[in-house]
Amino acid sequence: MIKVKDVASAMENIAPLAYAEDFDNVGLLVGDYNDEVTGILVALDTTPEVVEEAIEKKCNLIVSFHPIIFSGLKKLNGKTYVEKAVMLAIKNGINIYATHTALDNSKIGVNFQISEQLKLNQTKILIPKANTIKQLITYAPTENAEAVKNALYEAGAGKIGNYDSCGFEVSGKGNFRPIDGANPFIGEIRKLETVTETRIEVIMPQHAEADIMAALFASHPYEEVAYSVISLTNKNQYVGIGMIGELDEAMNEIDFFTYLKQQMNTPVIRHSNLLNKKIKKVAVLGGSGAFAIKNAIAAGADIYITADLKYHDFFSAENKIVLADIGHFESDQFTKNLITTYLKENFTNFVVFNSGINTNPVNYC
Repeated sequence: MIKVKDVASAMENIAPLAYAEDFDNVGLLVGDYNDEVTGILVALDTTPEVVEEAIEKKCNLIVSFHPIIFSGLKKLNGKTYVEKAVMLAIKNGINIYATHTALDNSKIGVNFQISEQLKLNQTKILIPKANTIKQLITYAPTENAEAVKNALYEAGAGKIGNYDSCGFEVSGKGNFRPIDGANPFIGEIRKLETVTETRIEVIMPQHAEADIMAALFASHPYEEVAYSVISLTNKNQYVGIGMIGELDEAMNEIDFFTYLKQQMNTPVIRHSNLLNKKIKKVAVLGGSGAFAIKNAIAAGADIYITADLKYHDFFSAENKIVLADIGHFESDQFTKNLITTYLKENFTNFVVFNSGINTNPVNYC
């Protein structure tokens, strides 16, 4: 029996909700984590038409990229498409889960998918996220240190990029005196005790902190565990928004625009002044990405591909980079494929559908 919470947990393995932006609304927006899943429909947006599609396909869980509830709902009377979608979902027992900027900030998320479409090499995150790594320091009797350390690693500590079990330890002397009411693992009441201890230091990803701390307390022999948690300002090179990479071969600007239209299935590209330079280094950011123009320039990108640029944003190119606005839907559209493929690999006991509804509200003529 697979429940909604199991699918949510799987999604949060690649897109932890802790890394979503503060303004966002992610996670289970409609429904019950304990509902048994009958089928999953993956969509970019949860419109009333998408909910109807889920009902038709007998899917009681929609995994959507964009959240249908973004700002607060004060009424539910069906006057807006948001209210209609939510009411229809509730009436028919449809759960709605949204991942949005949690997947934007994933190294294998939205911008990875764009990079794959454009066949970029040597990709890395454009804006690594700060304040997502912590340092855990604890002390354990030397004979128990290995067990404590392994429990922390098992819970997700000491993991960075392609490395795990990363830590540091050093031996020393610790002292303490149990007082009345204590139940010491080592020592006697009112007697000063000196113990050979090992100091264990590990990094701790923000999203796994609760599990790691639980593992610390469960594995540690002391009644009172000595520990420190320090927030690090280090930028996490494996969590963050946007991506930058390189083409196999440099292309002139016009040829690259043709290639971009083909690969991203977009009929129109709004762009800044052309610089009559070759395109080799490409920065991408799905969705509204004007805020990262300076980051793309600083990273040495020849072109920055994003969406929702306003008139004055194009001036920000400063003849240092080409800006290309391919459209919001167009920049996010292949995210459905990413989610569908991932869920199919992880859940084989029911059908995962890729929504056939085109939810793009923008038309071209």
